[in-house]
Order: sequence, then structure tokens, then C-alpha cells
Amino acid sequence: MTNRRHFLAAMGAAALAGCAQLGKSARNAHVVVVGGGFGGAAAAKYLRLWSDGRVRVTLVERNAQFISCPMSNLVIGGVQTMGYLTHDYAGLRDHHGVRIIQDTVTAIDPSARELRLASGERLHYDRLLLSPGIDFMPESIEGLAGHEDGIPHAWKAGPQTALLHRQLAAMPDGGVFAIHIPKAPFRCPPGPYERASLVADYCRRHKPRAKVLVLDANADIQSKKGLFLAAWGDRYRGMIEYRPNNQLLGVDARTRTAKLEFDDIKADVLNVIPPQRAGKVVDLIGSRLVNDRWVSVNWLSTEVSDVPNVHVIGDATLSAPRMPKSGTMANQQAKVAAAAIVHLLADLPPNPSPVVMNTCYSYVGGDSAMHVASVHRFDTAEHTFLPVEGAGGLSAVASPAEATAAQAWARNIWADTLN
Repeated sequence: MTNRRHFLAAMGAAALAGCAQLGKSARNAHVVVVGGGFGGAAAAKYLRLWSDGRVRVTLVERNAQFISCPMSNLVIGGVQTMGYLTHDYAGLRDHHGVRIIQDTVTAIDPSARELRLASGERLHYDRLLLSPGIDFMPESIEGLAGHEDGIPHAWKAGPQTALLHRQLAAMPDGGVFAIHIPKAPFRCPPGPYERASLVADYCRRHKPRAKVLVLDANADIQSKKGLFLAAWGDRYRGMIEYRPNNQLLGVDARTRTAKLEFDDIKADVLNVIPPQRAGKVVDLIGSRLVNDRWVSVNWLSTEVSDVPNVHVIGDATLSAPRMPKSGTMANQQAKVAAAAIVHLLADLPPNPSPVVMNTCYSYVGGDSAMHVASVHRFDTAEHTFLPVEGAGGLSAVASPAEATAAQAWARNIWADTLN
């Protein structure tokens, strides 16, 4: 915690050093932020803070409320409610002077530095920051597109989160809950395995004869492998079955059947997490996406590699080596972007050696959690963030104490992002 406070203080000092030299034109600069998740909301806040209120900031977000993806598996497992995940944007507006527009972006003209909203309003910007999160590629799985009401992914927190919990609650004792995990990269690497754990926790309490199948397109568990396997062997022996190297080819939505490379699996509840890509608003800037999926950015400033004056952060980016797509990382990238933008508006170079940190908690039951942490420093030779070897760490075991720490982490990051 001390290191995190020191990092935030250093980032703030770096940004404010540039703010002191803002020229008259920069004081009237306008930054438009698109996407009000962990990245966009935090960027809007810190742009106002670190410019001492001299940069105008408009946040465009299609949803009326912020709903947290981290901790949403607790809702699926019946431990928390949707109200626990749901927050508003009043703090950004009332405490920091961010203009909030609930709307959808329909066009972006980078050369004119202008974007158009579905309402018809046009916004001119000096700098544009996109934090759109992910969109899904259901068309890559035969039979999936258009059947989200029967086969929800619940990989964006909201109505599908509640829907998947209702499906679990309605599943008969002795039923099968099957979750399919796409090939990496995907949002929140430990998230699917946490979900399997919390579904099993619910079943242990309410449907003890149920079975949880984890069908993974990857060759192995992507994060916290030893800790998840220990929990599954201890708490859920005989209930959770993990099957790696199971690529999903198609689904039968009527029968809730997963059609895999080597066999078909029929489930009472089928939870398919589709392959993912950058939120589709990035298509409007004309950048050449890596693998037609992710945005390449200059990590020193988060500016898009082939589109000047446009920045992208969070899950939509082509991640730096071993940098996870997580809520904490989006929040950290937001601060790198905010500091860099304030400097650039003052005709100053960005901080040449930013450092970001990631902490990710995962529950293995309603009363027990664990974490993984990492530190990433910008490497001038490689021109990207690289993990700092020996920094960070991993829980020795899952425990109730870590569950308490996870709750504190959630409260703190929600407050840091939104208030």
C-alpha cells in the first residue's frame, strides 16, 4: 500500500509540474474522454485534478451508471447484489467539474479533431482519449450470435450478470453448469476460474449434486493456477472438472450444447465467454488494429501509434508484455494518460519513466480470496512497459483475510475512479 501511495504521489507531482507552465491557449484546452469505466472515468478525474481545473473535460458514456466488472462474479454466485456493483458519475460532475454526456459516439474525424454523437451534437477536442473496453466476436462461434439471452457471457457487468445468476438459481440439483473460456488474450485472465469457483460455492450450498465444467480453449489455467487448483481440490473435490485444450466451434442455443473440437457437451447452464477485441468505437479513428483486434499505442503517452492527438487506454490496447487487461491496470493507465496529456498541452514531454502497478483479487468462495500483484516500468530501449522482476507477488493461500482485503480494494478503486 505504501508503494501505491508513493506512485500516485509521484504521478501527481509529475503532472502538476507541467500544469504550472500551461500557456493561455492550453488553459482553454478541451479533452474528450469516451468510455466511463475504470480507465475513462479515472482519466477524466485526473485530467481535471492535475490541470488544476484549467483543462475542460467532457466524458461521453452510453450508460447512466457505472457497473463494476470486478466483483461481479460475487453476484453470479449469490454472494452480492447488483446494487453493490452499481455507482453513479455524480462525483466526477460535482466534485471535479467533468461534463457528463450520456450518449453514443457515431463518428470521429481525427483531422478536424471532432466527434459526432447520436444526438447530433458535435464535440471539438484538442485531445481525445478512448477507453471503450472490449467488444465481443460471437460470430466466430457458429450459432452464438443473437442468442445471448439463452447463453449469456456476463463478461460486461450488467443485465447479463443478473441473468446468469437466475439461470444458476433455476438449475436443478444434479445439473451441469458449463463455462467456456476463449483463447487469451481476454479481459481479466483469472476471472473465468474465479467464476467457476463461485458457481461451485453456490452449488455446494444449494445444489450439492451439481457439476461445474470448465472448458478452456487454452492449454492451461491462465492465472493463479496453483491457488485455483488447490481450492478446487480442497473445497470442491468432485464438483469442478477442468478440461484444457477445448476449442469451441459452435453452440446449439436450443439445447444449450457446446460443440467442441472433439465432443459435444450439453449443459443446463451454458456460459460462453466469446473471443474479444477492442471496443468498436476505435474503428472510427481509422487506426490499423493489431490482429484486427487491438489498438497499438505509444506507452509513454498512450497516444495511438498511427493517429495523432488520440489516446487509447485499458482493455482495448495491445497489451505490453505480461500486462493484464484488468480494472486496476486501466485505472493506472488512465493516470499515465492524464499526466502525459497535461504535459503535451503545455508543450512539455511526458514523464520519461512511468511506472504502473496491478493488483487483482480473485474469490474461490464467498468467504475466501487471493491476489496477484505486479509492477511494470517503462523501458526506454524497448519503448514499452516491462514487468519488474521480483516485484509484486502472489498469495501463499486463499484466505478470509484476503477476502476482507479484496473488499477494501474494491471500495478504494471505486472511490479513486469516481469520486
